[in-house]
Amino acid sequence: MTKKEKVAVVLDLLLEHYGPTKCYLNHENPWQLLIATMLSAQCTDDRVNLVTKDLFQKYTSIKDFAEADLAELEREIHSTGFYHNKAKNIIACCQKLLAEYEGEVPSDLDALTSLAGVGRKTANVVRGNWYGIPSVVVDTHVKRVSNLLGLTKNQDPVKIEFDLMKIVPKEKWIDINTQMIAHGRKICIARRPKCGECFLFPYCTGGQKLAKETK
Repeated sequence: MTKKEKVAVVLDLLLEHYGPTKCYLNHENPWQLLIATMLSAQCTDDRVNLVTKDLFQKYTSIKDFAEADLAELEREIHSTGFYHNKAKNIIACCQKLLAEYEGEVPSDLDALTSLAGVGRKTANVVRGNWYGIPSVVVDTHVKRVSNLLGLTKNQDPVKIEFDLMKIVPKEKWIDINTQMIAHGRKICIARRPKCGECFLFPYCTGGQKLAKETK
């Protein structure tokens, strides 16, 4: 089986088991998605959704965040971890959105990554899930699953992103993000993978290797 054929089978199976794309972060507009994604760094989506439920009622606009008191915002987002840097970046990000983008979240990758605290992963989440622009998001689950499947040999998220862009059809880029995340959470769990239950196991070179080593 060629890598192209393997990718086609994997994509079909992921779609069959997890359906079309669904963003796990609750949001009603692009700036809420941007801030929620910034908060999700080193934090679970469930925790972020708990925090933003109240946060977005208190701060109801980009202007509110731009004018937020740093210490107060830190208290609001404390449970997401790394709260000092996150709060500082959110305020700086929203200030730049007001100053340079008329309070609108841009869809351009370079513009997004010029914002404080926004890397390619965060930018691609916004581009794909709000603007519908084909984008590959590489989080810890996508990194692990794509490596085990032999779709990439890289560990750097940016290199993995470009590797996946080369072999996954563009119209599947958005879907594969959340499908691999769902698979990583449900079956391909980092410390206790359920290889015996995995529908991708016949195509998973990394999983098969681990299975042989543990026999």
